[in-house]
Amino acid sequence: MTALDLMRSDAPYAVSYLDMPNDLQPRAQRLCWRFNQLDPADTESRAQILKELFGTWHPRANVKPTFRCDYGFNIHFHGFALVNYNCAFLDTSPINIGEGTFIAPGCVLACAGHAVHPAQRAEGIQTSAPITLGNNVWLGANVTVCGGVTIGDGSVIGAGSVVTRDVPAGVIAAGVPCRVLREVSERDLVDPISPAGAEGEGR
Repeated sequence: MTALDLMRSDAPYAVSYLDMPNDLQPRAQRLCWRFNQLDPADTESRAQILKELFGTWHPRANVKPTFRCDYGFNIHFHGFALVNYNCAFLDTSPINIGEGTFIAPGCVLACAGHAVHPAQRAEGIQTSAPITLGNNVWLGANVTVCGGVTIGDGSVIGAGSVVTRDVPAGVIAAGVPCRVLREVSERDLVDPISPAGAEGEGR
């Protein structure tokens, strides 16, 4: 099995940096550079670049500049999603982003890692494991999600958290390392104000 085969699989792996398909990274770097230079109003060109960059693109997904990734082909959008400013995805394994996911500014999804033992790290041994964000997940600003993590449907990760382990569905979790605080419940419902309705009542 080649490193490229390992990259596309859902299994964690360790491999020498020299065996990685590093020749594929310049393509992603060029596409990200082009995307990040575009006029924000040029929505057609932005969509075309993202469709070319990602393994699975959805027309209702929205990625804001600046955005960077390692390869692009290992990133999969499965419906509407918002990736806000200044995010980086290290997609040495598959990254799956569910329908209705919100990713706030400054987030990092890092499948890639390095060997913990210094001798192996000096030899260029790197590790990788996939990341899965379920449907309707919300990552607060500056969250880091590490390789091998799955975040369940409807969960919220507090700003600045470092997620090193799976998070179940329907909870609020935060911290370094990230821990479950409580379930999402009815008390989290808010009462939105309608400006149009407010004007009508004032007449």
